[in-house]
Amino acid sequence: MNAPDSIHAAASYDSAAHGYNFAYLDEQTKRMLRRALLKAVAVPGYQVPFASREMPLPFGWGTGGIQVTAAIIGRRDTLKVIDQGSDETTNAVNIRRFFARTTGVATTRRTIEATIIQTRHRIPEAPLTDKQILVYQVPMPEPLFRLEPRVAECKKLHALADYGLISVKLYEDIVHHGSIATTYDYPVIVNNRYLTSPSPIPKFDNPKLHMNPALQLFGAGRERRIHAIPPYTPVRSLDFDDHPFEVQQWQHACALCGSTESFLDEMIVDDAGKRMFVCSDSDYCHERRGDREFALPASEAPEASDAREGESA
Repeated sequence: MNAPDSIHAAASYDSAAHGYNFAYLDEQTKRMLRRALLKAVAVPGYQVPFASREMPLPFGWGTGGIQVTAAIIGRRDTLKVIDQGSDETTNAVNIRRFFARTTGVATTRRTIEATIIQTRHRIPEAPLTDKQILVYQVPMPEPLFRLEPRVAECKKLHALADYGLISVKLYEDIVHHGSIATTYDYPVIVNNRYLTSPSPIPKFDNPKLHMNPALQLFGAGRERRIHAIPPYTPVRSLDFDDHPFEVQQWQHACALCGSTESFLDEMIVDDAGKRMFVCSDSDYCHERRGDREFALPASEAPEASDAREGESA
C-alpha cells in the first residue's frame, strides 16, 4: 500500500519447480472450460454446464470465477481482483496471491491497467474497454431458483422463454412495498432472449451490463454453470411501464473523494453510531483523490524463478 503506484512486472515461472501447472488447473480441464466458455459466448445468457474441479478453497468463495480466470489467463495478462469493489478484502487478496504464485503474471489494483478483472458483487466504476475481460464469481446462476426449485422445470421455462414467474415476483414487491424492492441480483434479459442472473451485484451496476465493450464471463463453481455476455450485447433489466427500472440514489457524497455518482458503502465509525459514506470501488476513490500510493505491497509481488514453463496457449 505504501509502494509507488505501478504494475508489478511478471516474474518467471517454473511449473516443474513448483509442482503444479500454469494457473493450477491441468490442460485438459482448461480445454473443457474453454469449450464451455465458447458456447456461452455464442448463446448469450444461456447457462452452460461444466465439470467443476476441486480448488484450494471451498465452494462459495469464488471457485467458479477462479476456474474461468485460470482457463483464459496468459503470461501477458495483467490481473485485478476485487471483492465488493475493494482490492483489499481477504477474498480479493488471497485470489490475487493465488494467481501471482501459480502464473507469475502481473497484478494491479488499477482498473485501467488490467486485462482480466475478477470480481465479486461489483462492476468497476471506471468504464471498461474491448481489451478487457470481466470475470464474475457467481453463487447461484439460476434466476428462477427461488420461484421454481425443480431444475427440469427451470430448463423448460428457459426453453419456452416463459418468465411470467419473475414478473409476478416483481409485481408482488410493488404491492407490498410500493416499488420493486430487489436491490441486488436484479434479473435481466440478455440479447432479448434469456433471463439471466447478473450475480449479486447491486442493481446500481445493472446499466453497466448493457452494451458493455468488455467480455463478461460468469462462473458458478458450486452449481457447475457458466454463462456469458459478449461485448456490445443488449441487456435489459426487468420492469413495468408504470414502474420503470431505477438505480439506488444517495443523499450523501463520498467522505473521502466527494463523489456523488458512485456506489457508496455506509460505515459506522464510532460507538455513538456516527456514519460515513465512502466509495465501494477503492480504485475509483483513490483515482479521484489523486492517491499515487495505491499499489500492491511487495509481499504480493509474483514469485520469481529462472525459467517460465507450463503455460497453455
